[in-house]
Amino acid sequence: MSDIEKDLLSRIESRKARVGIIGLGYVGLPLARVFTQAGIKVIGFDIDREKISALAEKRSYIKSVSSETVREMRDKGFEATDDFDRLAEADAIVICVPTPLTETRDPDMTYIEKTSEAIEKRLRKGQLVVLESTTYPGTTEEVVKPILERSGLKCGKDFLLAFSPEREDPGNPNWSTERIPKVVGGLDAAAGRVASALYGKAVIKVVPVSTAATAEATKLLENIYRCVNIALVNELKVVFDRMGIDVWEVIEAASTKPFGFQPFTPGPGLGGHCIPIDPYYLSWKARQFDVTTRFIELAGEINTSMPYYVMTRLGEALDRRGKTLHGAKILLLGVAYKKNSDDVRESPALKLMELLQGRGAEIAYHDPHVAKLPKMRHHAIKMSSQKLTADLVKKQDAVLIVTDHADVDYAMVVENAALVVDTRNATKGVSKHREKIVKA
Repeated sequence: MSDIEKDLLSRIESRKARVGIIGLGYVGLPLARVFTQAGIKVIGFDIDREKISALAEKRSYIKSVSSETVREMRDKGFEATDDFDRLAEADAIVICVPTPLTETRDPDMTYIEKTSEAIEKRLRKGQLVVLESTTYPGTTEEVVKPILERSGLKCGKDFLLAFSPEREDPGNPNWSTERIPKVVGGLDAAAGRVASALYGKAVIKVVPVSTAATAEATKLLENIYRCVNIALVNELKVVFDRMGIDVWEVIEAASTKPFGFQPFTPGPGLGGHCIPIDPYYLSWKARQFDVTTRFIELAGEINTSMPYYVMTRLGEALDRRGKTLHGAKILLLGVAYKKNSDDVRESPALKLMELLQGRGAEIAYHDPHVAKLPKMRHHAIKMSSQKLTADLVKKQDAVLIVTDHADVDYAMVVENAALVVDTRNATKGVSKHREKIVKA
């Protein structure tokens, strides 16, 4: 056992180790919470000064970490800063930055590269660096390691490097960060042991794997599995609709089978920071090995087409009522990518808004969790949530349910709407005025 490993394990065991977390978004801030609550000092880093200011004022900006929790974190020593020179104070540095796609659906390594460069300038002997950002197998070794070694320090000798994929599920109260098992893979055995020991102080279970690439591939498998199965039910929704069969009833009936079946539900398209993006990371990497991932590509095509399918169904439903999309007043219910969440990253609602505006529709939205649309990487729609009232609903030519938030009175919506297009089966429990509902 090297001196670096001994020292880091000793500091972790005594909880004297200090953790630096780069990126204080939906992954980094909850991670900072669990380390802080475990009695480990955390310094959070972010280039967004609005986030730093909010945390300094003990205010949260994401639903999964309340302002009360931020106050408790600050009282326990949590700090947030945009001064990256303080990275030298950390014994372990965890990278939680975005990994988007380029316009041609290739991996965009900009955030990982820039963050690695920021670390390299301050890297010192005896530190552990862990990448959490979802990416293709080989990123930790092929991208992060060479950048860090520009410092003159050698990986495995002077510092340790590992990968541990984030597994956040925003809006799910049953699976908070500390309750989700953590997969950990090091570039060498020592890095794997130290990273496992670190996460072991904060989460319920650590799952060590043999290499960083294995850990990277694990996260991709998890999300590709979901992507492919969602694509399957989305395709079946289109097929069954033509047959006059309710896909939701089919799924519910199939779910009674006690073995060999796991239910997935259709929707208006994929959203979030993982499923719409991660499969393409593997497809891109596979091409370097002369392998075509046809299954993954097909699933992506199906899921990407769903907003257009919804537009077709909405247009048809309006046409039957003597209306057209051009000039129609459309209220979108929900802009977050999943129910009971405030996360709008890659939300299909944004694509639907653009398509509706492109067809000349007059749009508004209501979302109890998203008061105002933030500026996104590929979207800059300036709009705020409208208060959901019977009067607002009555003024619409159609209400389009995009996200099935629990705290929405769907019975009131159906009662007062001229037309409801439901992409999530949110109106399942509404018994009256069902003739107004079109499933899409």
